Amino acid sequence: MDKKAIQKAPNDYLQLFIEVKERVRNAQYQALKAVNTELVGLYWDIGRMIAERQEQSGWGKSVVKLLSQDLQQEFPGISGFSVQNLWYMRQFYQEYHAHQKLQPLVGEIAWAHNLVIMSKCKDPLQREFYIRMTRKFGWSKNVLVHQIENQSYEKSLLGQTNFDKALTPELRAQAKLAVKDEYTFDFLELGEDHSERELEKAILARIELFLREMGGNLAFMGSQYRLEVEEEEYFIDLLLYHRRLKTLIAIELKIGKFKPEYVGKMQFYLRALDQQVRLEGENPSIGIILCKEKKRTIVEYALHDASKPIGVATYEITKTLPESLQGELPTPEEISRLLEGIEE
Repeated sequence: MDKKAIQKAPNDYLQLFIEVKERVRNAQYQALKAVNTELVGLYWDIGRMIAERQEQSGWGKSVVKLLSQDLQQEFPGISGFSVQNLWYMRQFYQEYHAHQKLQPLVGEIAWAHNLVIMSKCKDPLQREFYIRMTRKFGWSKNVLVHQIENQSYEKSLLGQTNFDKALTPELRAQAKLAVKDEYTFDFLELGEDHSERELEKAILARIELFLREMGGNLAFMGSQYRLEVEEEEYFIDLLLYHRRLKTLIAIELKIGKFKPEYVGKMQFYLRALDQQVRLEGENPSIGIILCKEKKRTIVEYALHDASKPIGVATYEITKTLPESLQGELPTPEEISRLLEGIEE
């Protein structure tokens, strides 16, 4: 951008430039999305044709190998026709053709993402979760792998928040699935005994990995973020901005057990953020209280009358989901309804 030329331009030129730039980027995104949808549709059709021929004519491995060689020779500038990828196309069709709900969704994420989900997830609802979250929050392949390995599906469904009553229906499902019940900070070089300041410093030293664990599509806005109310200073441990939800996210770090009084403090921070920092057009600020431990009933009671959107989660330094929570996942019907709330 030529700053000297900008200075000589009309007063509203910069706004025009920003609007045109955003329009170009949106067109690029839509074009890429259309190309991706067409590519996944192509692979679906090839997988279907191979599966049907195998069933009807008893095709074996040799025919698929021959098909791969002939396609690569016929289309030398197009990748994706390796023997292995042809078998993936067949598997892709076979695993999804009976699921009417998933069929239209798979074309909305990249082929590489589909392969990751297909190989690492077997439950249809689990697959639907990762497909929808990848589409909604723009997860890269690496972020998607990280989310699956850290059990984001289970931890998101178990999340304790008051979003049902503190957020609008349009934001509710998206926000609930963007805040997990437990976060895994296995990238932090911390022992079991550490202070809140040590935890914060370790997070700041690995901020990119921290943002990835928090779900991606997040921008870091500061640590010990200063607020002033009636000439008194207050500091939020970490402040993030969620680009997709268009909301500020305040994070308080606690190295011990959750205490009910943490909710009152967080409500104060969120009120101040909404009044002093939130911009026009942004959604209400969200708070996440990160503790080493919590008792679910105490959290439930503490959040019951809170008016600001708050989630309470724990953090671990290892990749485990407590066995006691395995049986607490919502019913398939409840999960399905929640996933339907994740719109484009």
